[in-house]
Amino acid sequence: MEQPTVFNLLAASGPFTDYAEKLMLYGQFVGAWKIEVNWFDKSGDVTKKEKGEWYFDWILGGRGIQDVLFRLNSPRDQYGTTLRCYDPLIDAWHITWMRPNSGEFSNLIARRIGDRIVQEGLAIDYLHRDRWSFVDITPNSFRWLGEFSTDRGATWQLEEEINCVRKS
Repeated sequence: MEQPTVFNLLAASGPFTDYAEKLMLYGQFVGAWKIEVNWFDKSGDVTKKEKGEWYFDWILGGRGIQDVLFRLNSPRDQYGTTLRCYDPLIDAWHITWMRPNSGEFSNLIARRIGDRIVQEGLAIDYLHRDRWSFVDITPNSFRWLGEFSTDRGATWQLEEEINCVRKS
C-alpha cells in the first residue's frame, strides 16, 4: 500500500454536502486562472505590471479551498498560498494568506457583501487594515482588489488589482 502524502490527504473532490451552497462562494473559483496584476502608488498611478497564474481547489473533505498564486517564471519558493475555510458558527470564512519568501502572512474574515466577496483583517504591521475583494465575478473572469486603510476603515487606498480569466 502506497504511503499517503499531505497533498492527497488534503485533496477533496467537491464541497462538503451539508454546506455546499455556502462553500460555493469560493468553490466557483476552483480551477486555473491566468492573471494580470497592476500595482498602484498613493496617487493611483500604475507602478508595476506582472502576469501570473492562480489555481484553486477543494481541500479538507470539501470544507475549504486552497489556492496557489504566482508570477510567471518565478521559482516555487516565491509562490503564495491561501487557505479558505467556511465557519458555520459565524457564517463567514477564515482566510489565511502566506508567502514566506517575502514575509507576507495575513489572517482575514470574509463574507459576501452584495455581489462582492470582501475579506478584511489587520495588516502584518498591525498598524493598518487590509481589505481584499473579489469583484465583477462571472463564470470565466473576476477582479481581485487589494486595499489598505490607515484610518480604521474610514477610507481605503487601492494598492493592487488582479484581473483574472479562466484557463480553458
